[in-house]
Amino acid sequence: MSTTRRSLLFTPGDRADRMRKAPTFGSDIVCFDLEDGVAPARKDEARAKVNEVLVDPVFDPDPEVCIRLTPDAAADLNVVLDGDVRIDAVQVPKAESAGDVKRVAGLLADAGHAVPVFALIETARGVLAAEEIASAAPTEMLCFGAEDLTADLGAEAGPDRAEVAYARQRTLLAARAAGTMALDSPYVDYDDEAGLREDAAAAVALGYDGKAAIHPVQIDPIHETFAPGTERVEWAKRVLSAREDAEGGVATVDGEMVDAPVFARAERVLARAGVAE
Repeated sequence: MSTTRRSLLFTPGDRADRMRKAPTFGSDIVCFDLEDGVAPARKDEARAKVNEVLVDPVFDPDPEVCIRLTPDAAADLNVVLDGDVRIDAVQVPKAESAGDVKRVAGLLADAGHAVPVFALIETARGVLAAEEIASAAPTEMLCFGAEDLTADLGAEAGPDRAEVAYARQRTLLAARAAGTMALDSPYVDYDDEAGLREDAAAAVALGYDGKAAIHPVQIDPIHETFAPGTERVEWAKRVLSAREDAEGGVATVDGEMVDAPVFARAERVLARAGVAE
């Protein structure tokens, strides 16, 4: 999949000034939030403000534009999609079945917008149904939501996030099995850059494609962490060079045997490096 989705920046849907500025911070996706980022009493106002920004012909950002819907997707889309709007994807919160994403896709199709669905896996039911959600035709990315899942489980957030480790891995496995992308949960302490980098590095090690952000200062650290280092890039080049002369699909690099799975890993490293450049 060629689309670059290392980062998704959440922006409150009731703040038109922030939505207009969000694309300037360098994220691959800007996500205008109608759900958690907006107080219940301000949902209608937020829908109108998101539409106000999207219908503005001056608003033509480089990043993908995504809308995080509320559980009342019909009410959201009825307002947000009024007029000639720029929208590239929608995010479905607390997805718990293939039917959840299919219903939203149907509403989008009825409104003339056949755009991808990003499904948020952030409840116990969602984790257990991750495979069917990822395999649903509208789903193009699974997004892991650690904070809501922790609340749904009645768990306490620990320093190593052991309480969500299984769900984090299962979300990724479901995405990969279905051939879709996977986006890791935001790191909520935006003043803690070291903690963010450590958490992002863990997501890279697991195999995630990118990570969500709740503040613009998190974008550069996320991109830098998801970009492979120089030594890793040079290793990948040696591996792929050796593949050209490999006999029987097996070669030796740095004293170790490499074969098809390692070749594929090297290709992914160079692909990430190309995006970073």
